Order: sequence, then structure tokens, then C-alpha cells
Amino acid sequence: MILALAMLLDAAFGEPRWLWDKISHPAVMMGNLIGNLDKRFNTGTHRKGKGAAVMLALCLGALVLGGALQWAFGPLGQIIICAILLAQKSLATHVAAVGNALRLSLGDGRRSVAMIVGRDTKQMDKSAVARGAIESGAENFSDGVIAPAFWFAIGGLPGLLFYKITNTADSMIGYKTERHIDFGWAAARLDDVLNFIPARLTALLIWGLAPRTSFGAIWRDAGLHRSPNAGWPEAAMAHTQDVALSGPRSYFGTMSNDPYVNPTGRHDLGPRDIDNCVATLWKAWAIALCGAVLISFV
Repeated sequence: MILALAMLLDAAFGEPRWLWDKISHPAVMMGNLIGNLDKRFNTGTHRKGKGAAVMLALCLGALVLGGALQWAFGPLGQIIICAILLAQKSLATHVAAVGNALRLSLGDGRRSVAMIVGRDTKQMDKSAVARGAIESGAENFSDGVIAPAFWFAIGGLPGLLFYKITNTADSMIGYKTERHIDFGWAAARLDDVLNFIPARLTALLIWGLAPRTSFGAIWRDAGLHRSPNAGWPEAAMAHTQDVALSGPRSYFGTMSNDPYVNPTGRHDLGPRDIDNCVATLWKAWAIALCGAVLISFV
């Protein structure tokens, strides 16, 4: 029930800007810590071992801090902390903003989607902008809502903070670049493990909104994605909306030839498809909320 109330609190208030303009958001604090550790330890030789040691220290610290917070603040504090570390309303707001910007102009759409994706956006056409927003919505619904909720349900605040520090580390150092391929290896692999169940649970939640779609098709197309986990919510969203997602895109000036997820779906996308994605995210969130309430009575 703490989880259900936290989900409602997050959905109602999201990320109040007046508060986070005055103090640092916990996710920002985590990011600053990881950035400092990256600068200090990601040097010289044995970088894979150093990265693994850093992740061990971060995860142990998250477990201890989570346990202390849970003991100190009680149920009300847990509701507030859990709500802060969920991201349903902010996710829906950011994805919807891309659709609204794209209605104004292609340039506005590109600038808006650049805030939520890591790929090059300057050469995107209308469909690529919409596709990027929908993919980001599906993937971050798993990473930013369902996975944190899942690990809170499993391990309370210790489980939630353990997940969040790992996911934040993966988003910062878990890349196969020359600098981070070794140092970020442990963060990337641990994030893959922690997201294994939530990613597939997210796919089930989205698929539940389109039962005529074969889950086997989602399973098949999830394997086309470069990520072992992100492909699941993206494939579910693609089939639910009958659109083609993923596909070729540019990173740092280099084109990738990623295959399309649901390649037979529509390729001509626009603001209305982004709106449908946001509606799907809220419906899937409502199913998850109902699940949390029902489980609280078991």
C-alpha cells in the first residue's frame, strides 16, 4: 500500500520545479557522485576492476542508506521518498511535450526530443522525432517507473536505492566507448540483471492493452533490439500502436543500422502517435497501480 500511495503521489505532483530549483534532486546527487568517482578512478590500468569496486561500494552504500531512511522515517517518509524516485508524471510530460512541439514545427520537435534521447537529432524528419519520443517513453516507463516500483516492492527503500544507483551509473558510464567500455562494464551488466524482470513485466502491462496482439510477436521483436531489456517495452509499444520503432539512427555523427522493431508497422509517424503513446503509458500505469493495491491485500 505504501507503493500504491507513492505512485499516486508521483502521478499527482510529479517533479515540483520550485522544490528542485532550491535543493538538488536525489538523482542529481547520485549523478554528481558517480561523475566524481568516474573522474577519480577511471584512469590508468585495471579499469574493469576499478569500475567493479566502485559499483560494489555504491551498491553497499545504497543498501545501508536505504535501510537507515526506512528505519528513521517510517511509512509516511517511505511514501514521499518512493514518490520522488518514481517518474511517471515527468515522463508523460516530457514525451507529450515532443508531440506538442512537433505540431508547431519540425525544428521545435527536434529540440524537444533532444532533451529525452541520446541520438543525433539535427537531421531527424517528422517520423524520426515521433519514433524517438515513443521509444523513450516505452523504455523509460520500464526504467523510471516499473523497475523502481518492482524493486521497492521486493526490498523497500534499500531495494529502491540499490536499483536507482545502478541505473544512474549505467546511464552515465555504461557505454561501450573507449573511456567506459571497461570501467562501466560492471554498471552495465548489473543494470541488465536488475531490469530483466521489470522490462518483461512492462511489456506484459502494455500488451494487456492490446490482447489481440500475439505476445510471441513481441517476444520475437524484442530480440531485434540492441539492448537485452529495452527491446521488450519498445516491442510491446510498437505492436500495441502498430508502428515500427527502433531502426537506423545516428549517434555522434555515425549511423547505426539497427533493424526495425515491428517492421511491418506504420513508418509514417507524427504527433498523434506520441499522444497515443502517452495515453498507453497512463493506462499501463493504472494497471500497475491496481496490481500494487491488490497485492497489498494478499
